[in-house]
Amino acid sequence: MLSPERADGWSVAFIAMPKLKVFRTPIGFHDAYVAATSRKAALKAWGADADLFARGAAEQVTDEALMAEPLARPGEVIKRPRGTAADHLAASTPPRRTKKAAPEAKAKAPSRTKAPPRPSRAALTAAEEALEDHRRNVDAEIARLEAERARLTSEIVATRKSADREARRLQAQHDKARADYDKALNRWREG
Repeated sequence: MLSPERADGWSVAFIAMPKLKVFRTPIGFHDAYVAATSRKAALKAWGADADLFARGAAEQVTDEALMAEPLARPGEVIKRPRGTAADHLAASTPPRRTKKAAPEAKAKAPSRTKAPPRPSRAALTAAEEALEDHRRNVDAEIARLEAERARLTSEIVATRKSADREARRLQAQHDKARADYDKALNRWREG
């Protein structure tokens, strides 16, 4: 960290920002992208408990088109769907049998009970959306606070400059009043 001295006696700190990389991992029917400084930071952003990179479930992205949005919002998990909704439905439904059973086989086959319906994903989707909304809201609040901090820093610098000017003016006024008093006191003692 460098701290150059300014003319008003205050120092300004400069911190070199590490280079961001873009990482990707599959989450359900989506790919989750994040711009982070390291694999460890990416795992933290995804909330992963295990090293997804060691398992081959995560990778660094080098495609410029895929990197643009995550680099514009570092640290935020960006979800993009893999494939279309039709692709997802085709992958989730088992193929139907096309052969018709012979009449004898139907008579001999035991009666099957109907399979239970597929569980609803609505609660999981709602939870994912709530989490994403929460992250967006936190990022927006942090951005607002950072802007407020920048405004306050600017205001502090301006107040210090103004206070320094006023202190110099008052010191000059004090010095002149002291000199006038000392002269008058000397004349009084001599007189």
